[in-house]
Amino acid sequence: MKIIFDVLHLYYLPQYLPVYRQLILANAGEATFVFYHGIHDDIIETIIAKEQLNHIWVDNNAEACNFYCKEQADWVFFANAFPHLEKVHQVSKSVQLGHGIGPKASYYTKSDTPTSVRFVEGNYRTQRLTAMYPNDCFVDVGFCKLDPIINHELQDTSLTSLGLDPKKKTLLYAPTFYPSSIECFADNWPQLYHQYNIIIKPHYFSLAKDSYKNQRKLLEKWSKFDNVYLANVEDYSLVPFMAIADVLISDASSALFEFAALNKPVIWCDFLKLRWSYRGLLSYRFKKRMDQDYGEYAEVAVHAKSFKNLQQHVEQQLANPKDLEAIRLALAEKLCGKIDGKASARIISYLHENI
Repeated sequence: MKIIFDVLHLYYLPQYLPVYRQLILANAGEATFVFYHGIHDDIIETIIAKEQLNHIWVDNNAEACNFYCKEQADWVFFANAFPHLEKVHQVSKSVQLGHGIGPKASYYTKSDTPTSVRFVEGNYRTQRLTAMYPNDCFVDVGFCKLDPIINHELQDTSLTSLGLDPKKKTLLYAPTFYPSSIECFADNWPQLYHQYNIIIKPHYFSLAKDSYKNQRKLLEKWSKFDNVYLANVEDYSLVPFMAIADVLISDASSALFEFAALNKPVIWCDFLKLRWSYRGLLSYRFKKRMDQDYGEYAEVAVHAKSFKNLQQHVEQQLANPKDLEAIRLALAEKLCGKIDGKASARIISYLHENI
């Protein structure tokens, strides 16, 4: 099999790499990764070298499409909608493999432009997508991003390697870029949580986009504290940090559900900095951005209504990590499907059987 992975954004890699590794492990074919030029090309080149990826660079999706038409691979992977699918489909089949399982409505609407197949996490979401798009192909495989944790394949990242204290409990703060809780945290919050290790894993856009430069100023302040490890662009994957953390703190992010699927406690920050265009009479825009199941998904976590009451939730969840276990496990099935470390293998099997 000949496969191409379209890496429009670096944060697509954690979803692609388990599939790629399974492809190589099964001796089932070869792959090329297509990266788009941007401000972090040097860092991405380092990641490419470390992962030993066959790759090319493009400037835009038109250039990427030209490459796909020339290469005529069996399958081309996309993590989101792609504007030139009709051309791609003249020479190749296409796959949509979403990079997250969060509560945003865009999880479903990204199938408005159908790929040959979309791999989905769990029976619930497969049925819902099939009802919305009855003429398209959806296959439940599970959530392959978690395969490396389930299969104990992560050895490179430890608390010691991050300069943190292995005797302390570890908090993982993984906010999204918008709507985000970052601006609502105190300038000295790591000092208030000095008894814990803190790993801060921002969204790639918080680190890369000019519009989030104020977030970067706060992140840099927090990184100065001894108990903090601030993930940089090169730390493109949340997965190694999820494996070593005890509690996750986040907002309306896929990270909440990925961590809960590992049956670990999560704290959902309900305090967010919203643009004026999402407040008051215009708050319907925020609600429209969220999925219809947003309220049910919220039950997977305890909720901090403000930064001031966050600490009591941290202490309570560390003391009683099994409090919401039943809900976590039930929603994990709904959000991720079967969590057995074999999602990537199911994907490769399907691709091989349906060339």
